[in-house]
Amino acid sequence: MGNVGVILMIFSLIIAITSVDANSQMSKQEKTWFRGKEKLIKLHFYVQDELSGPNKTVWEVSRSNITSISPTSFGQVRVLDDLLTAGPEKNSTKLGRAQGLITFADLNESALAMNINFVFSTGKYNGSTLCVLGRNPILGMDRELPIVGGTGVFRMARGYSISNTYSYDPVKDYGVLEYIVYVAYVKESRDGLH
Repeated sequence: MGNVGVILMIFSLIIAITSVDANSQMSKQEKTWFRGKEKLIKLHFYVQDELSGPNKTVWEVSRSNITSISPTSFGQVRVLDDLLTAGPEKNSTKLGRAQGLITFADLNESALAMNINFVFSTGKYNGSTLCVLGRNPILGMDRELPIVGGTGVFRMARGYSISNTYSYDPVKDYGVLEYIVYVAYVKESRDGLH
């Protein structure tokens, strides 16, 4: 029993020394980034959701054995690559894409489990992303979803989004989703890359 204790003590010391060494090797860039000033912003944009037609942007990739008989489409998994725009019109200024997976994940209510990345391709956020991960009760108003991270300008992002269905055309199977996003991120994160 004494040998096990000695081995555990040695193992613990090795782990402690390794972690101290890793911290001492952190670059000046990384130290500046982690000590950066946090900035809070509000973004407002629209997602153009084309569910059918020749240019559809949402595709079913999987379904469960009960999806076809479920009133909530339980078990259906879709992948999407939707246009992100500044206004609700499809031809308004393009900001980027909304890309990810949505899963119908509630047996009793129309609700999605969402893993979506907002990929910005213009302006000061060009090349940056925000990641939304959470539950979306799609028939509700002011649906709140967490922002759990980001890249580029939005490194270490956190916050939340409020989404609403702005419009839906059942004939074209085309929806426009409105997002208002409140996000906190480290302002100097992008500067540390250069």
